[in-house]
Amino acid sequence: MAKKAWFTRTKRKAETVKKYAALRAELKAKHDYAGLAKLPRDASPSRVTNRCAESGRRHGYLRKFNCSRLTFRQAALNGLIPGITKASW
Repeated sequence: MAKKAWFTRTKRKAETVKKYAALRAELKAKHDYAGLAKLPRDASPSRVTNRCAESGRRHGYLRKFNCSRLTFRQAALNGLIPGITKASW
């Protein structure tokens, strides 16, 4: 389980991205890269990482299910995700 600080940090970064989104788009359209450089680092969308809602893991993240591969597998095997069955052929 990830520490709570990681969750709060990710949430804060997402809020910063949302706050500066319009300004970033405007500066990019003007090709004002000096102005972009003066914005906070966390205003860049690439700084926000996707994390598993349950375990906090960031690697092996499945966007469709908002969880990591390990959490997804466990939930699928327990029948908690409707429509997902283990493959057999």
